Amino acid sequence: MVFPEHSKFVIIGAGVHGLSTAYHLSLALNFKGQGTGADILVIDKKSIAAGASGIACGVVRNNYYQPAMRELMAHSVAVWDSDPEAFSYHPVGYMQISHESMREDIAAIYDEQKAIGYPSTFVEGAAPSDAYMKGLFPDWQAQGITSVLHEQKGGYANNTRAMYGLAGKAEAEGVRILTGVEVKSFRISGGAITAVETDRGAVLTDCVVVAAGPWVRSFWQMLDLPNIISIKGADGEIHSEIPMWTYWSLQEGTLGVNPDFQQTADGKPPPVIHVDTDAPLVSDVDGSRITDKPWGIYYKPDFHFGGIQGGAMPYVVETAPDKVAVDPYGVDSPDFVVGDDFAHMWCSALAHCQKRFEGQTPRYKKEPSGGIGCFTPDSFPVFDIFRENCYVIADSNHGFKMIGVGKLVAEELTGDASTLLEPFRLSRYEEGTLHPMSKSPFPWS
Repeated sequence: MVFPEHSKFVIIGAGVHGLSTAYHLSLALNFKGQGTGADILVIDKKSIAAGASGIACGVVRNNYYQPAMRELMAHSVAVWDSDPEAFSYHPVGYMQISHESMREDIAAIYDEQKAIGYPSTFVEGAAPSDAYMKGLFPDWQAQGITSVLHEQKGGYANNTRAMYGLAGKAEAEGVRILTGVEVKSFRISGGAITAVETDRGAVLTDCVVVAAGPWVRSFWQMLDLPNIISIKGADGEIHSEIPMWTYWSLQEGTLGVNPDFQQTADGKPPPVIHVDTDAPLVSDVDGSRITDKPWGIYYKPDFHFGGIQGGAMPYVVETAPDKVAVDPYGVDSPDFVVGDDFAHMWCSALAHCQKRFEGQTPRYKKEPSGGIGCFTPDSFPVFDIFRENCYVIADSNHGFKMIGVGKLVAEELTGDASTLLEPFRLSRYEEGTLHPMSKSPFPWS
């Protein structure tokens, strides 16, 4: 393909947000008579799904304490449901299994899921929760559990296959996808971007979409946007000198057993399991105490990874955000790859939850896994327009499940404001319209 000198829309990043925006924008342009997919160029410095979307666990869920996130995810689940074959999507459901201090939060999520028509089952109390779980998994043995929220929708997708399926749908609409093209800077005139400068030349453009996942920090700098902001807190006070970005290191891996190892009592594919508990976690290897603090894990079978795949709580990267080495990313990074401590904790946690996992730690796949995410001050995305014609999808680690965001961004780019995206503008920090925080040990819940 000849390198283009002009494209009406240039989308940076060939992960879930970039590809979803490209595909849905092509449909919106056609529908509204504003153009075609040929007006859209997607560029990525490596390849399709080379970043966070390619190593994500692939979980799709509605389970958020924040009403705005919950409504946005109901929309995204509907997009996943629209073409499960192309998206390699498995709608097996999702379960949030929690300890007492989280029960009130989870009950609120359930009530609001009912209000928006999202089907789920809520079980309260230690004995009823245990009985419900044993109905699915007779070997269930997790301690400290007093509630179960079972979403009937949601599930997981095979990450790389899903991204190539999405890319195929975009290309069928005429979208051009160029990989191995690195953005170096933006040419700005009169407050707007007029060209994207790459290592292969400049592309003149009318509109730019940045969908770069953990690389958003670099594009934020190219746009000359603030790395330090002020936030109006719930107390009404202004909190100054808040870093715009914080990096978190992901903790995920795979147990090398047959994926069918995790079937339900009736032999069906199981829902995704997420457990948060305050029960002590004891080593399944030597009986030592791993932690007395609340902990959480998630897991599900995955035929793409070849085993039971999942993760545990991430940790904050203490390095200053502007000094964090995002490249090389993921399994190629020498800095942000999970090690033996994670394997020990996660496999012991699996055994804590289900008897079938006892003694399975030696089968953990000792292969590189992990990655990092670039988080905003409240750990929730920013979707907004900067420099007049640059739409920034500042999201990392919510991203994979949020395939529907691209459809909403496409609507905004073609003239229809989205009420679902409105709560995620940058202005919320100055205005104090922040998303509520749950008691989960995960920053994205």
